[in-house]
Amino acid sequence: MEPRIVLPTASPNQVYVSVSALDAGHITLPEHLFVTDTDPLNRVTVPSLSFLIQHPSPTRTTDSLDSGTHTNLVFDLGVKRDISKYAPAQQTHISQRHPLILSPDCADSLRAGGLDPANEVDAVILSHVHWDHVGTASDFTKAQFFVGSGTMHILHHGAGPYYPAEIFVGDEVPFEKTLEFPPVPSRPEDHTRAVDATRQTKHKWVEAQEDSQSHAMLDFYGDGSLFVVDAPGHLYGHVNLLARTGPKRWIYLGGDCCHDPRILTGEKGIALYDNGSGGLRSVHVDITAAKKTVGTVGRLMTEQVTEIGGGTANIEVIVAHDREWRQKNLHRFWPSYL
Repeated sequence: MEPRIVLPTASPNQVYVSVSALDAGHITLPEHLFVTDTDPLNRVTVPSLSFLIQHPSPTRTTDSLDSGTHTNLVFDLGVKRDISKYAPAQQTHISQRHPLILSPDCADSLRAGGLDPANEVDAVILSHVHWDHVGTASDFTKAQFFVGSGTMHILHHGAGPYYPAEIFVGDEVPFEKTLEFPPVPSRPEDHTRAVDATRQTKHKWVEAQEDSQSHAMLDFYGDGSLFVVDAPGHLYGHVNLLARTGPKRWIYLGGDCCHDPRILTGEKGIALYDNGSGGLRSVHVDITAAKKTVGTVGRLMTEQVTEIGGGTANIEVIVAHDREWRQKNLHRFWPSYL
């Protein structure tokens, strides 16, 4: 059985966050590269969603990269509004993902709801650093950036033969304002990818003591309102978010754990296709880990989930490229709430 995500119990004075979806561009995917049992000619235009998470901190400060006093946090930045800002190798790949919809991008969506991305966004967490999630980091002048363990290494050295260094950009995120979450203790290979230990956050990964198969999570604000979830498989350092939005109510932001919610429910599987050398590959850097992560997240959708201490929890799972979810939930985009 796949690991499970353990939902911590609420504290007596529990803090909650609010979550809003943000349009951040659209890309077009050849379905057969992502989902099993589909027409090889079928192409679908999907969103690359971003999310605004608002935490009721009493003050905002950017004095410390690890202060934990942020108020407005954005998860993923979507697609750049100016394709020419991508590196040449990225643009070659992007040419296979047309048509694109570049407006509104993440910053435009924030402004449309009355929030200034340059001055009022305190933190940005990237699920990973593929081109359709990094957006335009320079729009977020004051934000502190957080990425998964080993991400800075990927930006400079790539992530294996299918993700060479030229499809990443070393300065995609502002180095001086970016911290990596620490390596996950249960995965020794993570430690070898950490570029600079001095640029790691002070957060600690925690796994439920009573369940050795539980997923590693870290408490971002330290008050049980927002958890970063280790979600390996798609790209090294890939993380998800688990937001507590009310009593026994949670939002799970799955990033690119998969590219179609039917994979989470078991209706479809992760596609395999020709790797160009007579073998098979998927869109994930580690297909075994990706399948485990899909199984873990899928359990949130298909099984009754309880918090530690008891009580059924209501969990809404959203992945970054879910077209149908977007179509059904436009009324919940910023400045409205999920």
